[in-house]
Amino acid sequence: MTQDVKEIFSGDPPPAPAALAAKVRTLAPTMTRSMQLVAEAVAGDPAGCAALTVTGLAELTGTSEATVVRTARLLGYPGYRDLRLALAGLAAQQQSGRAPAVTADIAVDDPIADVVAKLAYDEQQTLADTAAALDTVQLGAVVAAAAAARRIDIYGVGASALVGMDLAQKLLRIGLIAHAHSDPHLAVTNAVQLRSGDMAIAITHSGSTGDVIEPLRVAFDHGATTVAITGRPDGPVSQYADHVLTTSTARESELRPAAMSSRTSQLLVVDCLFIGVAQRTYETAAPALSASYEALAHRHSPRSTTR
Repeated sequence: MTQDVKEIFSGDPPPAPAALAAKVRTLAPTMTRSMQLVAEAVAGDPAGCAALTVTGLAELTGTSEATVVRTARLLGYPGYRDLRLALAGLAAQQQSGRAPAVTADIAVDDPIADVVAKLAYDEQQTLADTAAALDTVQLGAVVAAAAAARRIDIYGVGASALVGMDLAQKLLRIGLIAHAHSDPHLAVTNAVQLRSGDMAIAITHSGSTGDVIEPLRVAFDHGATTVAITGRPDGPVSQYADHVLTTSTARESELRPAAMSSRTSQLLVVDCLFIGVAQRTYETAAPALSASYEALAHRHSPRSTTR
């Protein structure tokens, strides 16, 4: 069965119109150039493309009817007709008076007020894209496995390491055994100790960071449940992941590198994972969280002084 046919019969509902632009931004880097042309056209002018037949859109983009259909399926629609309906819905939403998007990159000479406005918009768009594209079925499976795990190891380097540390400390505060590893040697050394019933989480925006893939592979080989949090679900890291949680691939610019946008997206995913685990383990998580608050309370109180 081909990949296209699998997508048609996967049983997943087509994306809502509001999620279409997010799907395009997320999947475009993994598409062929001809499919990118189709995706960019429908995201850029949903109203105009909604009025086109499959032949018309193929002619507009200089591609073929087969490419248009494949693009529609990759975006999650059974066929081009379903994509046209979503485009019409998106066009209607855009014409309902919503404020225009801020799309300009940050310039070196931008006033700080403009920097704040542009960053705020980009962060909001990144979060919206991530939420729209996040597979909640996969997320639910990860939550269930994490809640039952004997131990959770998290791998990440650079900005992803900071996200891994954030997740680990949250899980620790609700009573789970979790460790974040940014040193690749220690990551592999610890991965060797994992077994069935344990979990390993790799965080890599590119999906191809060797220092993160190697310990995940070792954990996978030793029977642990493995998870990849990545902006490239077709990247090398996914071949060793039982579950893949996709993050948004936001636009980069000279003053806003991938590490900034990917961190925002990754933090949303790990927060969703943490809340899901806390809900599932509430009877033990709530007392553990209260105990950690009490243990740290004196550090947040004003110090009394004696003369």
